[in-house]
Amino acid sequence: MDLSQISGSNAVLVAIAVFIIICIFLGVRIVPQSEKHVVERFGRLKSVLGPGINFVVPFLDRVAHRVSVLERQLPSASQDAITADNVLVKVETSVFYRVTEPEKTVYRIRDIDGAIATTVAGIVRSEIGKLELDQVQSNRSSLIERVKEQVAAMVDDWGVEVTRAEILDVNLDDATRSAMLQQLNAERARRAQVTEAEGKKRAVELQADAELYQAEQQAKAKRVTAEAEAFATAVISAAIADNGLAAAQYQVALKQVAALESVAKGNGKQTILVPAQALEAFGNAFNMLKGK
Repeated sequence: MDLSQISGSNAVLVAIAVFIIICIFLGVRIVPQSEKHVVERFGRLKSVLGPGINFVVPFLDRVAHRVSVLERQLPSASQDAITADNVLVKVETSVFYRVTEPEKTVYRIRDIDGAIATTVAGIVRSEIGKLELDQVQSNRSSLIERVKEQVAAMVDDWGVEVTRAEILDVNLDDATRSAMLQQLNAERARRAQVTEAEGKKRAVELQADAELYQAEQQAKAKRVTAEAEAFATAVISAAIADNGLAAAQYQVALKQVAALESVAKGNGKQTILVPAQALEAFGNAFNMLKGK
């Protein structure tokens, strides 16, 4: 075997070795954890490669698309919407999603971000149109949940999963904001008037209760006095029944003495004229007391 034959056989071996190395390099695909690779064969979908080491047929299969499966956030978008009570609002939304089936994402939709943004805008307008402005403000959490559910159902054919749909803010135009501010001030004034009126009403009720209580106490005191006088009268009646006319005269004498005592009260400068009958009554009372 001459030198030329040896050189030719070595060249063939080297070529074969190079070919084998190229086949191995082209046939082995290492896919990162955060990606999925879409493989085509002669322009048609062949398979989807998951994370790790994968094998393809060299020169026949090629990786046509490298799709990230990480969660993505669409840029915040604003769209106009009209509530059920005809109030124009500007709604700011944000959507988070991730690709779950890359073959659908790359072959069924061209601009997945734009498609999701348009879908969200339409659903938000539709849902806000069913609610009044107060309901939009107070039921934002339930509104967000309904928007998320409808967006998830709409984008299912695109191989993506909507993880979050947020309504960041609901803004009003200047005219509506001014009108609502006036309404709020009027409501505050009305509540203040109601509170003041209720306070006055309560004060009147308390005053009436106090006067009623005072009248009841006075009536009770009069009733006690009347009962005491009735008891005294009963005692006197019993004494008269037992002692006859002397007990009655004795009581009359006591009354006359008490009357003279009240007449005698003064600062000492007045002149007191006592009738003879009064002196006689005083004497009779004294004699009766002495006799007693």
